[in-house]
Amino acid sequence: MNPVLAFVIVMLVWTVSDLVAKRTKSLLSSLFVASIIFLVGFLTDVFPEDLLASSSLLGLAGVVVGFIIVHLGTMISLDEFKAQWKTFVIGVATVVGIGVMLLVAGLLFGDRISGAAEDGYAQALDFVVAGTGALSGGTISVLIVQEAALGVGLTSIAVFPVLIAALQGLVGFPLTSILLRREATRLRGEFRAGNLAPVEVEESAAAAETSRLPAALRTTPGTLFVVGLVVLASLGVNHLTDGILNTFVVALLFGIGLRTAGIFKPAMLSGIDAFGLMMLAIMILVFGPLATVQPADVGALALPLLLAFVFGVAGIAGASALVGRLLGYSVPMSVSIGLTSLFGFPGTMILSQEAAKAAGETPEEVAAIEHAILPKMIIAGFATVTITSVVVTSIIAGRIGTG
Repeated sequence: MNPVLAFVIVMLVWTVSDLVAKRTKSLLSSLFVASIIFLVGFLTDVFPEDLLASSSLLGLAGVVVGFIIVHLGTMISLDEFKAQWKTFVIGVATVVGIGVMLLVAGLLFGDRISGAAEDGYAQALDFVVAGTGALSGGTISVLIVQEAALGVGLTSIAVFPVLIAALQGLVGFPLTSILLRREATRLRGEFRAGNLAPVEVEESAAAAETSRLPAALRTTPGTLFVVGLVVLASLGVNHLTDGILNTFVVALLFGIGLRTAGIFKPAMLSGIDAFGLMMLAIMILVFGPLATVQPADVGALALPLLLAFVFGVAGIAGASALVGRLLGYSVPMSVSIGLTSLFGFPGTMILSQEAAKAAGETPEEVAAIEHAILPKMIIAGFATVTITSVVVTSIIAGRIGTG
């Protein structure tokens, strides 16, 4: 497809999605609307399968995602990071809740889903393992499941997590958007009552003064250069540890550490000329899997998919709400933390920002609400998608095909 035409179409889809989100005050999030448009476009062949790749945005996103992760790290102080241990606990509980509820689904509907695939498979437990990895994790978890399934000749089990990964945003985005709007409204009331501390709306001048970088490295190319070095260092750590320390986790920690040391300013990439385009590219990552969805695959695995989402979301809601309340979080915030397992970054950031803008009526309110929600959602995404799920999936993937 013509690259310029592909780029224009993608920008049109995102413009429409952003407009709908604003008109509905984020009741319909931009991510959800865009997901629907892309899914329908790909299923009906209105959009060619290579639309996103031809736009060059997917390639750009693959390069700059680490940059944005470092940027997010510089938005979280070391004290805030330490304070998010409760969020991490809720994330761990969420993954356990998903596994337990999918196991219940397997026990209740095992005989029916055992005949859902043409190639056959060992038992319903295979779907439980594959569903747990896909619902609670990202690309790495899906790849782990695929490798285990293909290793024992179970093609349908290998396809199952891919379909979940492609479709789970359609479930996670609207649910999280509604819950975060409720939480944002509650926080607005806390702010007006004086129970939520205000946040500086404009930090750029102060941030520049606290940065220890020379002036030459505070320009757009200079900033991208030094952040790029950090991303390369994160890739190096990932390589040295054979993936045990994930690149993005390391990048987030580097961002937090460099901000704490005063080397990087808060919100490191804010204000540079390239930041807006980088964010648009990152958003496109969400829609990439939709281009590969085939109606035949969805039809063949419709029942397992339905059960996975119904029981999986029930596990997320039950576990996160229970543990969250025990730790002093509100139910909407707790369940929102749990739902990050369905999408991770960049949805964690975008939905938080949309909720804050929808509820806040002044720049001060928006900043305070976002400051209360965003760190929790960012840490939650890493706790569920990047850390806990990968560990759990690595442990249980060996059960596929064991009979």
